[in-house]
Amino acid sequence: MLDGHIKNLLIDFGGVLIDLDRRRCLEHFRRLGMPDVENLLHDCHQEGFFQLHEKGLISDAGFRERIRQAIGRPVTDEAIDEAWNSFLDGIPAYKLDFLLELRKDYTVCLLSNTNAIHWDYACTHDFAQGGGRRVEDYFDRIYLSYQMKMAKPEPEIFQAVLADAGLAPDETLFIDDAEANCRTAQSLGIHTYTPQAHEDWRHLFQ
Repeated sequence: MLDGHIKNLLIDFGGVLIDLDRRRCLEHFRRLGMPDVENLLHDCHQEGFFQLHEKGLISDAGFRERIRQAIGRPVTDEAIDEAWNSFLDGIPAYKLDFLLELRKDYTVCLLSNTNAIHWDYACTHDFAQGGGRRVEDYFDRIYLSYQMKMAKPEPEIFQAVLADAGLAPDETLFIDDAEANCRTAQSLGIHTYTPQAHEDWRHLFQ
């Protein structure tokens, strides 16, 4: 049950809204010829050039070129994007419906560590499933690491979001599946909840 003082929600994307399938993604990249990809890809954070892409420090083209260099042979953009997007396993329809309900009572913001390839795919294939709606219909504001050039759990990204959206930390609940991200948010006075994989976290609002 939520504290009655909560007026704002900061909601993560991967693992909270959209389900993730790391094992499938690793297998796709291994088939392309990247046997050590598991050292770069994790459920809650990325390493190396995957992290640079997530922070917007290399372009989509630069990211794909790093993939080709790691594989050591020509691979099409389409094959790379297919492997990378196989990480995303869909947003349950009930969560999209629930976001619309939450917006009636709360300021709802998305705060995600993500990259342009994943985000474009999700906007086209996942957020659009709700009767022709767009991603902007589900949130008051959207904050993405690759656009902001910073990422969770850095405190700066939380501070930037609070300032831009005009959110009071003690009136804000942050829902994120990474404990490290929640610890940073807590240090700034933000309330947090860490759901498990595939959890239906609607019980928080009952």
